[in-house]
Amino acid sequence: MGILRKLGAATTAVAMLGVGVFAATGSAGAATTQTAKATAVAPKVAPKTTAPKPLAPAKTTKSGLVPGKLRLDRRCMTGRIICVNKKTRKVAFLYNGKLLATGDARFGGRSTPTRQGMFKIQRKSKNHVSSIYKSPMPYAMFFSGGQAIHYSADFKARGYNGASHGCINMRDKSKIAWIFARVKVGDRVLVYNA
Repeated sequence: MGILRKLGAATTAVAMLGVGVFAATGSAGAATTQTAKATAVAPKVAPKTTAPKPLAPAKTTKSGLVPGKLRLDRRCMTGRIICVNKKTRKVAFLYNGKLLATGDARFGGRSTPTRQGMFKIQRKSKNHVSSIYKSPMPYAMFFSGGQAIHYSADFKARGYNGASHGCINMRDKSKIAWIFARVKVGDRVLVYNA
């Protein structure tokens, strides 16, 4: 009798999911009767569809990193991408996992932090000047609103003693110029902290 109760309860649970909600009663006989009614009318199961996968969050774990001193996220290993690790303070430009260029990076301060996540290069401006702060932003590659990866003379002069207004600053002008010449609008940018 105990096996029949378990079988009846399991079948009832499956029937409730497939057909609709049936009133479950305390007796095994009622559950078995409802199960028989539910299995007599086999529900049509809609074909399984695959929903689009959302972008993975920027936060990674140790298992999500490629071994090495750059601590690259595994998402950096496919396609054209600029990977920016806030913890190592490095920018890395890669193509299908092959490192093409890397350089030091500086980020936004507490009141104007650099956004984290997966983005795309929206536009490029070789001799850009900030319309808000009136400061030069040579080799600007915009990835999130007004935030861009660009050369910073202040970073070159003062190092990590300063901060940006949210942009990703690079201090080596020749490296950022080399990256700027090869990056295309639409290339991915991943900003993370691991």
